[in-house]
Amino acid sequence: MKKSAIIGALAASTLLVGAAHAATLDDVKARGELNCGVNVGLTGFGMADANGTWVGFDVDLCRAVAAAVLGDPTKVKFVPTTGETRFTALASGEVDLLVRNSTATFTRDVDLKFDFVGINYYDGQGFMVKKELGVSSAKELDGATVCIQTGTTTELNLADFFKANNLSYTPVTVQDDSEAQRQYLAGACDAYTTDASGLAAGRATMADAENHIILPEIISKEPLGPAVRHGDNVWGDIVRWTYNALLIAEEKGVTKANIEEVAGSSTDPEVRRLLGLEGEMGAMFGLDNDFAKRAIAANGNYGEIFEANLGTGTPIGLARGLNALWTQGGLQYAWPMR
Repeated sequence: MKKSAIIGALAASTLLVGAAHAATLDDVKARGELNCGVNVGLTGFGMADANGTWVGFDVDLCRAVAAAVLGDPTKVKFVPTTGETRFTALASGEVDLLVRNSTATFTRDVDLKFDFVGINYYDGQGFMVKKELGVSSAKELDGATVCIQTGTTTELNLADFFKANNLSYTPVTVQDDSEAQRQYLAGACDAYTTDASGLAAGRATMADAENHIILPEIISKEPLGPAVRHGDNVWGDIVRWTYNALLIAEEKGVTKANIEEVAGSSTDPEVRRLLGLEGEMGAMFGLDNDFAKRAIAANGNYGEIFEANLGTGTPIGLARGLNALWTQGGLQYAWPMR
């Protein structure tokens, strides 16, 4: 086959694959609701409160996307997913978007065919133990029983860490964070391992939080972010730029409280593009030019969302750390809106 014919065949197959998943924006608009895959229940990130209202850091990103696309941050159906069910829910089309502390990896990108369109939380895997165990390092856990969620990168990282340090362990497999915490508190395992943010979130809900310690070792990189299906670049662009809009807003000092004032007075060209006052940004992917303004107005900029759900003023009390803006020593770095 000639080179030109091969290229043509590849292009045709790519178009077919893309067409199979290229209708997400149309589906969401027709449905009038965004189906967002979230955690079954992780304090600070995504859970239903006592009134059944979904709240959390990841939840607020779902609401921002709904505001951008549908004009209303409440037009979201939250679909709880476990470590094992989350990717099936996304691949099958049950959810339009997955936002639930999921790590971007090679196989999830290339083999499962998902696009992680941003990293909304830079994390790493850690361990929590009861003080009474008398352990101050994960390297002292030889022979321990460890609660671990199945179908996660943490399961693989745990095996690698113990093998690399010539340690043995017995896994106690669980389906989600809530079950892991219950098993750990009931004494079914000596240690509980997950993302360090998840450990902090879990400890914040414990009646005897002071009796549990998070060990100092961070044994992995866990870049967590929203994921969409391969083959629908327009939808991926919408989620990506909704997230970037929240970062740009923080960089530029645009908040939920001052957004109208800024819109009426700012001469900063990027702020004016961000708020739909100049350019045709939204029109480029099928939305109006106020999409980013609505996303910011829903729950504030990235920093506001972080502080409201995870920050030092919450029971979880997480510092920004790696999730600070790049101008403040962190890794959060928005793409230019131009």
